[in-house]
Amino acid sequence: MEVGALKRRFGVVGNSPALERALTVAAQVATTDISVLVLGESGTGKEVMPRIVHQFSSRKHGPYVAVNCGAIPEGTIDSELFGHEKGAFTGATDTRKGYFEEANGGTIFLDEVAELPLTTQVRLLRVLETGEFMKVGSSKVQKTDVRVVAATNVDFDDAMARGRFREDLYYRLSQVPIQLPPLRQRSGDVHLLFRKFTTDFSEQYRMPPLSLDDEAIEILEHYPWPGNIRQLKNVTEQMSILETNRRIDADTLLGYLPETHRSRLPSATTASGSAAGENMDEREILYKVLFDMKGDLNDLKQLVMSLMKNGGLQGGEAEAELVQRVFQDDLTPAEAQRVVAALPQFAGPAATGPAAPMEDVEHQPADEVVLSLQDSEKELIRRALEKHRNKRKHAAEELGISERTLYRKIKEYDLK
Repeated sequence: MEVGALKRRFGVVGNSPALERALTVAAQVATTDISVLVLGESGTGKEVMPRIVHQFSSRKHGPYVAVNCGAIPEGTIDSELFGHEKGAFTGATDTRKGYFEEANGGTIFLDEVAELPLTTQVRLLRVLETGEFMKVGSSKVQKTDVRVVAATNVDFDDAMARGRFREDLYYRLSQVPIQLPPLRQRSGDVHLLFRKFTTDFSEQYRMPPLSLDDEAIEILEHYPWPGNIRQLKNVTEQMSILETNRRIDADTLLGYLPETHRSRLPSATTASGSAAGENMDEREILYKVLFDMKGDLNDLKQLVMSLMKNGGLQGGEAEAELVQRVFQDDLTPAEAQRVVAALPQFAGPAATGPAAPMEDVEHQPADEVVLSLQDSEKELIRRALEKHRNKRKHAAEELGISERTLYRKIKEYDLK
């Protein structure tokens, strides 16, 4: 089946190549009878894959049994999976079928399979290899014909190294592994998922759907979502219920995001600290503006040479060493900032003649200096956007600022 049809049938939202690859593999392996292991972080939607495998297999008319292995106490897991005989243990008043017996002729999905105790892992390995099992308290071997699909968010290499999971069982389960990407690697899908969830909740709670402004969308797409799709759905539901204003801005959205995972956001880590973050971004772009005003390295060399000849360069041996490294093309950005800071005026590349004395610059009207810097900043941003064909993400990376700051500057300077 075509990937688009798969997504529509099973309610999968997103266009991530990794997600589409996982769907394709699930559909391809479904026609066989081999075991499948679905890998991915908690909340990535691993439960969809076994349903695809079952629906496109020859067992689709047989039973489909889903078992959360992590939710069953260790003392009763064997009984749940394989059944028990009457009197096998205290409380076993009747003979009971287990999930493997109930799923005979169909598919069993073992979610959180890495949580199984080692003794149960031995029993599971026997079922996978021979189709045989014994009920708890019984000596009679029974046969079952099931397709096993397992899933986990555990790192198997670590679990096997620590002796918590059998290596032979891992290889038997993972005849075909399917890896689901975390939401932080699907930034292009986040807004699509948000729109789906807010539409669903608007129908469920009979209220208008939410919408996001541009800055809120950027934050939504940059947030790492440690809880993946489940967390995004939870946040969307909270806002759908609690927010009376259906147009969500950046500050409102930040109020629903835990502070411990905001390091990748395109602005300050908290709403209250946004001004400090933006000031830091502006300081960074100012350094870049000042350095870029020199044009290129040759123009900077000429300006520094002119200043040396006329006694305009401030500082001593440290600055002299930096000047020498300017001529060797060996400056780090931080050192370049020191050179620029030592210049007695904010002159452009054309200032190759004698530099104006510092006292002249000090008496220059402040608004003229600010205007010059703003013009240069505007031109620098315009050139970066033009170079990257108006792709804000790449332009912001080159400028060394966040996308949110760049977006604000674009609006401030009315750049189209």
